[in-house]
Amino acid sequence: MKTNESAENYLETILVLSKSHPVVRSVDIAEELNFKKSSVSVAMKNLREKEQIVVSKEGYITLTDAGREIAEMIYERHELLTDWLVRLGVDERTAAEDACRLEHVISKESFDAIKKHIR
Repeated sequence: MKTNESAENYLETILVLSKSHPVVRSVDIAEELNFKKSSVSVAMKNLREKEQIVVSKEGYITLTDAGREIAEMIYERHELLTDWLVRLGVDERTAAEDACRLEHVISKESFDAIKKHIR
């Protein structure tokens, strides 16, 4: 289940958008991330090839089980790390930005230890 930071960000964005949109399309992702549609299109092709998303003939993007597993892991890390940093006194915007970077590089062991400590 090896992915890179960019792929993880796309998968997380699809997950987040699917919670607030009836369907997720490339244009929604481009708007959310402030990326060019062409960049998103290339990324969606790569995620499709890795079987982490499915794109319907109408252009609706759905996470596969493998894609959802990665997206939920990254989203959980983002939410927990952001909340933790805010509780430590970090400004919410800074906390979210730092969590976005940390969520991709922190080991499972370290994240689990932080999670256990917080809860």
